Amino acid sequence: MSQNQEEETGLVCEEADLKDGQMREVSVADQKVLLARIQGQYFAVGAKCSHYNAPLIKGALVGDRVRCPFHGACFSVKTGDIEEYPGLDSLPSYKVTVVDGKVYVSINKNSLQLTKRVKEMCKMSPDVKQVILLVGGGPASLVCAETLRQNCFRGPIIIITKDALPPFDKPKLSKALNVDSSSILLRSADFYQQYGIEVWTQREVVSLNSADKVVKMSDGAVQQYDRLLISTGCRARPLSCPGSDLRGVKLLQSHKDAKEIHESCLGKKAVIIGASFIGMELASYLSDKASSVAVVGKTRFPYERSLGLEIGKMSMQMLEEQNVKFYMSDEVTELRGDDGKVKEVVLKGGASLEADVVIAGIGVIPNSHFLAGSGVEVDPKQAVIVDKVNSVLGERLPPPNTGRLSNDAVKGKCATKQLKFFCKSLLYSNQSFTECTAVVLCTARLSLFSQFMRTNLAGVFSAGDVTSFPLAIRDDQRVQIGHWQMSQAHGRVAALNMMNKPTKIDSVPFFWTMLAGKSIRYTGYGEGYTEIIFKGSVEERKFLALYIKDDVVVAAASLMFDPAVARIAELMAAGRIVTKAQAQAEDLSWLQM
Repeated sequence: MSQNQEEETGLVCEEADLKDGQMREVSVADQKVLLARIQGQYFAVGAKCSHYNAPLIKGALVGDRVRCPFHGACFSVKTGDIEEYPGLDSLPSYKVTVVDGKVYVSINKNSLQLTKRVKEMCKMSPDVKQVILLVGGGPASLVCAETLRQNCFRGPIIIITKDALPPFDKPKLSKALNVDSSSILLRSADFYQQYGIEVWTQREVVSLNSADKVVKMSDGAVQQYDRLLISTGCRARPLSCPGSDLRGVKLLQSHKDAKEIHESCLGKKAVIIGASFIGMELASYLSDKASSVAVVGKTRFPYERSLGLEIGKMSMQMLEEQNVKFYMSDEVTELRGDDGKVKEVVLKGGASLEADVVIAGIGVIPNSHFLAGSGVEVDPKQAVIVDKVNSVLGERLPPPNTGRLSNDAVKGKCATKQLKFFCKSLLYSNQSFTECTAVVLCTARLSLFSQFMRTNLAGVFSAGDVTSFPLAIRDDQRVQIGHWQMSQAHGRVAALNMMNKPTKIDSVPFFWTMLAGKSIRYTGYGEGYTEIIFKGSVEERKFLALYIKDDVVVAAASLMFDPAVARIAELMAAGRIVTKAQAQAEDLSWLQM
């Protein structure tokens, strides 16, 4: 075939080499390319995930998108566009030509070294006065801001954060405490300037006046808004025992905290209170830096409630091999010090641990205190409630078989359970086509109130860890999930709905943790699981765990079993149910491993 002087073109395979639904990593001028065949057509995109550069060839291709095996980001293999998080950027896409049964991929010479691309975004226009204010400097705010610009919102966008840094990659803090701040920034200062996104650091919002659409900051300054996003995240829960105010007692919340913990633990005795994800990652990181590391936990094993006894026991053994000592089924009663500095941790079981540094990883508290008196509804745990469906504007649906829906009900002022009963009754009655259409319209309208990141106040949205939201894969069960990827998805959905582009939050939770150089992947929502079915061997540290509730798989975790969790996440995203019988079977063809 003829060669364009501005392109590098390479013969990558024969047309018959791949079947539909297959992919292959190929090279063009030393650039790695992911080649996929979908419904008889070939497509080519960048081969590395835009998040942490994982090889996508090891991921799961379902339909026309590939999911990263490491952390769950998804990309269209037709366009390269990012479709699910984490990560921010899309993949480059390349021209594919098929000539005489041979497949060629062409790459512009100017973009040969590019492994990711920023979606096209508009810039701010001084003529647009509508202000969108994003309170909180985490991933939800950043993705919200970028999504607004990607969808041609040209008004002012302001991110307000009490952090000293603009949005940064917070999951790295507990895995690499000594990381340089410049290496974890999600976007550069030039990026924010180019797209007209203001980021106000070290500014804390202390109150919200929703009637006047104004927030007040700790320095007394006020800022007006037209649309508001509450994405303030959570803060680490402090210890409450005697001595918790001693010097040397630490919480991990900021980059500064991470640096201080790293420096204070070098060659010292570290005691970590809490044996869940943050505590265990800290113990893993400090195992070869502190002179000793001890972990105190209330359960028999780490992760016992979330991942189960077997994985918890394995995780504990992994860190014991790194000389971490565990004190489980125990809790702290007192911290003792000398000259105002912590020296000893006293446990309920009677043990006394020497300590130069104590780090608490005992859970989090939603940062919603500034909303007191604002009218924004929060749940008993103080998480901000979004999209509460219960009788949106007060009207109740008629009971089954009582006839027709009122005009107000057709407009969506109805309750979910009642709607379901009413719809069922219509299926078995002689209602008119008009009335059945009304149910369809009502159902469609109702969805506008179910997963759109709206609070109970007009123009006020919420996203991220601070939010209690309806989870699609659990029939809109209200949950609060502190996953980085979910926060990003929340931010995108909030932005689109701010612009009156109805979009539901239907992302599948995906999470990962690092221990002793190994990564455990997790997808779904396993709360209330009653059984775990294992494939592989937990003892050999190569397994897939399938969490069962009501005879279906509701979550999965794995170690050294890629891309199983990525593929299960894609099945959940597509609405496919994996039954307990499938999970128990020796035949795992449904996983397409």
